[in-house]
Amino acid sequence: MCVVAATGHADTSVGHGELIKAVDRALTTHGRALLTGPAGAGKTEVVRAVAAAAEKRRETVLCLAPEAADQWIPEASAAALLASVPCGALEQLSGPQRTAIALLRREADAPRAGRDHIALRLAVVEVLRTLAARQPVLLVLDNAQWLDAESTDLLRFALRLTPPRVRVLVAECVQGGVPVGEPLCGPGVPAIRVPPLGADEVAELLLHHGLPARLAGRIHQASGGNPRLALALGHSLAEAAEARDSSAHHADTLPVSGQAREVARRLLAAAPAQARRTLLLAALATRPTISLLRRAGRPDAEAELAEAERAALVRVGEDGAVEFTAGALPTALAADAGWPERAAGHAALAAAVDDPVQAVRHRALAVDTPDQWLAAEITEAAAACRRRGQRALAAELGLLAAERTPSWLAGEELARLVTAAEDAGWAGRADLARRATRAVLARDASPSDRVRARLAVIDAAGQALGALDETFAHAMDEAAGDPSLQAAVQLRIAWKNNLSDGDPVRSRDAAARAGALAALGGDQVAEAMALTVRARMGRILGDPGAEAILAEALALPAPEVPLGMRNAPQYLAVRHALFDDGLDDARRQLMVLLPAVQRTGSAEDVFEVLRSLTEVELRSGRCEAASAHARRALDLTIDAGLSPGPAWYVAAMAEAMGGSFARAEGYARRGIQASQEEQDQVFLSRSLHALGLVELATGEAAKAVATLRRVAELEAAQQVVDPSILRWHGELAEALIAADAPDEAARLLASVRTVAVGLGRTGVVAALDRARGLCLSAQGDADAAVHLLETTAQRFDALQLPLERGRTLLALARVERRRRRRAPARAALRAAAEVFDRAGATPWTELAGEVSPGDIAGAQLTAAATLTDAETRLALLVSQGASNQEAAAKLFLSVKTVEARLTRIYQKLDVRSRAQLATALRTR
Repeated sequence: MCVVAATGHADTSVGHGELIKAVDRALTTHGRALLTGPAGAGKTEVVRAVAAAAEKRRETVLCLAPEAADQWIPEASAAALLASVPCGALEQLSGPQRTAIALLRREADAPRAGRDHIALRLAVVEVLRTLAARQPVLLVLDNAQWLDAESTDLLRFALRLTPPRVRVLVAECVQGGVPVGEPLCGPGVPAIRVPPLGADEVAELLLHHGLPARLAGRIHQASGGNPRLALALGHSLAEAAEARDSSAHHADTLPVSGQAREVARRLLAAAPAQARRTLLLAALATRPTISLLRRAGRPDAEAELAEAERAALVRVGEDGAVEFTAGALPTALAADAGWPERAAGHAALAAAVDDPVQAVRHRALAVDTPDQWLAAEITEAAAACRRRGQRALAAELGLLAAERTPSWLAGEELARLVTAAEDAGWAGRADLARRATRAVLARDASPSDRVRARLAVIDAAGQALGALDETFAHAMDEAAGDPSLQAAVQLRIAWKNNLSDGDPVRSRDAAARAGALAALGGDQVAEAMALTVRARMGRILGDPGAEAILAEALALPAPEVPLGMRNAPQYLAVRHALFDDGLDDARRQLMVLLPAVQRTGSAEDVFEVLRSLTEVELRSGRCEAASAHARRALDLTIDAGLSPGPAWYVAAMAEAMGGSFARAEGYARRGIQASQEEQDQVFLSRSLHALGLVELATGEAAKAVATLRRVAELEAAQQVVDPSILRWHGELAEALIAADAPDEAARLLASVRTVAVGLGRTGVVAALDRARGLCLSAQGDADAAVHLLETTAQRFDALQLPLERGRTLLALARVERRRRRRAPARAALRAAAEVFDRAGATPWTELAGEVSPGDIAGAQLTAAATLTDAETRLALLVSQGASNQEAAAKLFLSVKTVEARLTRIYQKLDVRSRAQLATALRTR
């Protein structure tokens, strides 16, 4: 039994803020609230938070939280509750009532005539009334499903007679028993179910507990958003990584053991035993359906799955497809079943499935002894999966074929392991690649096979190449004497030099070595890919010869989709078209590449094509299409276990342009965290840029300056010269202008514009000119600013970049408002809103419908028309009562800067005090 006192230190957990408010509203309106949800959903955290808030309001809080064993002890919960009641509340009771309570609390011997149950019930009512007469009472019953029957009857009677000042919050998890919450609280009680956490909230939860945020997608999928299960999985994964002396990888198999298995068992206990047998078959099947389970020997599958669905364990689609709500549940089911039951299940499924590949897989899993012919069948099934583009399944089958290969066929076993490793590398499955590679290295493998296996580990690592220095070193050593293998290793070193080390010069040099070795070994595919890396690095470094190098790579005869399309010349040509604003050409090429890479089964390649499609559609002003591609990219990342940093960046950009600034900020911050964890310098810059864009758009100029300066520092460290690759320069200049630093912005624009003009980056030059127009306005040349912004909007229209045109019109409206030309300002805002509306750019449409960020004061703008954006923000804060220190903290400035800026505001508005400033803003 656990009787807890409410404290002010309850951990409200993550994602429960709105839920706590909903509970408070229900208690205020109805006086009763019922909180439900599965085990581990966070009910106790919500209950504690509500109790803590009530105690802060000086309410009397009575908390009762029985444990599982207490349900079998008569009156245990009632005794514990009354033991926590202050003695003063018992003094006014009548003699029989005090005696009844003393007997319940075992403070007196039971009389021969027996106990007076009526007196006990009335005593509980009187205690609650006495407490409520002094101050409001909150009675919290957590784990109500474990109340004993006698206590339940006693409390049900008492709560019917309590005054309105006694509010009741009941939390329960019903697991196959009879719900007690509604009978306790009475009919019509508001029932509030604790929803599962979203992927965003799981990421925040992991960070809160010191776990890597990059695991959030996998853990959300495996936990179904159950906080307790998510944390248990996160800790298990971190502990497993620590045991092997490495960091947790985003594609690692999630270990459902220890606490994670216990939580999963509690969730599964909500289903009856017969339903759990059906669930086991569903767990063993790759694509379970009701009809498949019936054919596999579960004739009542539909009814049993309905029970499981009511327990929130599965979802059954209209087509009969069965999906577990949490990925850890089938793993726990299989682990708890034992070998004989699993083998029988696989045998039944082997006879029931329609797919020959799945039939072979189940037959292989139904036995645990070597079988030469079965191993050959599994190998054929893996080849079929490879042809279908199902590389992850091919890798799993390859490992299974190796396990079933007899010991006297060591050569065949080794070949199957190497092929399985390569399939895992294609699929981005680092867990399978490592497993296959460990098996290869444990055998008498040739240097060639060892290198091929190590390269698979590198290929599966995604963005996390920084932790593989030892793997690279071994691969280089074992590749000695084989130019083709050396070229393959050098190519990957070139990728690492750029991605993890942020050094395009070293990357270019490593690619040159790879190209020479590939030519020596007669490997034209590797030679083309080496030239591609050189062209990519050349573009980054501002080398005018980069296009010629790319043309040379494209001229080499190579397969249509070589290994690693993302590193092939065809794909780089698409990226260059995107950088040069050749959006129609880029989209056309990407739509040709997408089905091709899907056939190969390379998850990384499919993601890259989806990323580029998202960027193309955003720049083309097709936000809905961009968001669809971004969602597919994010889903693929989670399903395939890819590095999450790039996917979160893509999602952030899609949300920033066509969704929600708040969601964009969340995605960008997770992208930053994941990229830092994986030492991914390239996508760290990109996620920071996305965050800076959101901060600029939402008027957080000082934050945007700090964020975008980090981008500038990273890009400088990576020696990036070409401003078309990541277009942060105009945003930083605009943020500097809004933060009252137009001179610094002018210097930045001048230096970058020279480079952009020299390289012929017309779209970049236009974006810089938009910022220059704002700069001219801030420096007092409004006429020149308006002319430049009007012509820049026309240039963006000619370039078919609608969102950039809309942003330019917003800037024009801001300048026109500042010089008190309201009609042109309104016209520019309307034009911007129309552009954004056609593009589906929801947050920007809303922005254009409001007062522009530089004109926060709205109707007060006339008085502040001569102020800069930064001065306007400060003036508003000060006029609302903020001190210099508070304004400095809010605007991320020093107190001295605030003082100097305030002096300029006073001079411009001809006022001498804060009171006069407030009056001026109200009346002018």
